[in-house]
Amino acid sequence: MDFSLPPEVKRHRDRFRAFVREHVLPYDTTPESFDEHDNIREELLQSLRDKAKENSVWAPQMPPSRGGQGLGVAAMAACYEELNYSLFGPVVCNCAAPDDGNMMVLEKIGTAAQKERWLQPIVDGRVRSAFAMTEPHPGGGSDPSMILTTATRRGDTWRIEGRKWFITGAGVAQHFILVAKTSDDPRKGLTAFLFDRDQPGWRIVRRIPILGPEEHGGHCELEFDGLEIPDENRLMNVGDGLKVTQIRLGTARLTHCMRWLGLSRRALDIAADYVAERETQGRKLSERESVQMKLGHCAMQVEIGRLLTMKAATLLDKGDFARKEISMAKVHVADTLHLCADTAIQLCGARGYSKDTPLEWIYRYARQARLVDGATEVHQQVLARHFMEERGEFWRWS
Repeated sequence: MDFSLPPEVKRHRDRFRAFVREHVLPYDTTPESFDEHDNIREELLQSLRDKAKENSVWAPQMPPSRGGQGLGVAAMAACYEELNYSLFGPVVCNCAAPDDGNMMVLEKIGTAAQKERWLQPIVDGRVRSAFAMTEPHPGGGSDPSMILTTATRRGDTWRIEGRKWFITGAGVAQHFILVAKTSDDPRKGLTAFLFDRDQPGWRIVRRIPILGPEEHGGHCELEFDGLEIPDENRLMNVGDGLKVTQIRLGTARLTHCMRWLGLSRRALDIAADYVAERETQGRKLSERESVQMKLGHCAMQVEIGRLLTMKAATLLDKGDFARKEISMAKVHVADTLHLCADTAIQLCGARGYSKDTPLEWIYRYARQARLVDGATEVHQQVLARHFMEERGEFWRWS
């Protein structure tokens, strides 16, 4: 059992690390770098994206034929962690949510024409995208089978009626993936579609204010009142909408974990730098047992998260769905990110609570981790189901 990175993956990892530390990281602590939603200013983002393309760190998840780096999932795990050591690393290199997951699912299941029309502009960084699935109560959230937004077929066109909310990036997205109900079949009742921002028949009701810093385009509530989508813009077959969501969300959940591990490491490094210098009563904070216990516990949780994430990534590379492994990583790494941010703030005191460091940004961002792409409790139920079915085989090595 070899836990070392292959030489080629290590070279990729080192290249991403060097790029982030040299070109992106300095902007994390510059107030002028942020827009009104606590994300990177658009004009600064575009200049850094040009540098990412020049330094061959653009779109790591996409094949070289599309202008990407062609990394497998395990290689992505090593590189994404380095990218999100900076707050802005993933978006600069075009592997931030929701574009990241949208690109991967379109590359896997889109037709050649759909990839050219809908995928390539996202890969090139010319447009942004959104995934419209979640709905207000009593519609679908963690349970897609509850989706109420309907798609009614009229000849070669589908008419969309309904509402969606907390749609990440919708405020600036040009290309959308939409999941809607096409029948009452519990397993084959959903279908996925592609639509463009400029099409009539829908609107953004509001950009929903949230606790944490926002992705570009925020988290929006949408209303569909007669949006017409040509059948050629349907993804996969009629009734395959649930399959589309599973294909997209599996790897996307794991890429969240990859990025969150980078933020966890950044929070701990900020705390470690501070306690190594700060003295009270003639001793550095780093010499105090209580501080050492906190840092040691956090460091161990990060390592556990890395192992869970890499195991799931390796299984995905082998063609396994890795549902159990992804759920374990999602639960653990989400908790770890919050733990590391909270501990780092505590160790840095008032400085950590202020905007003099990125810790308060990371802390606010961390709270969403236990909710997005399936709440912690949903994944724990998935794990319980696997355990009840497998019992002792739940922990098999193969």
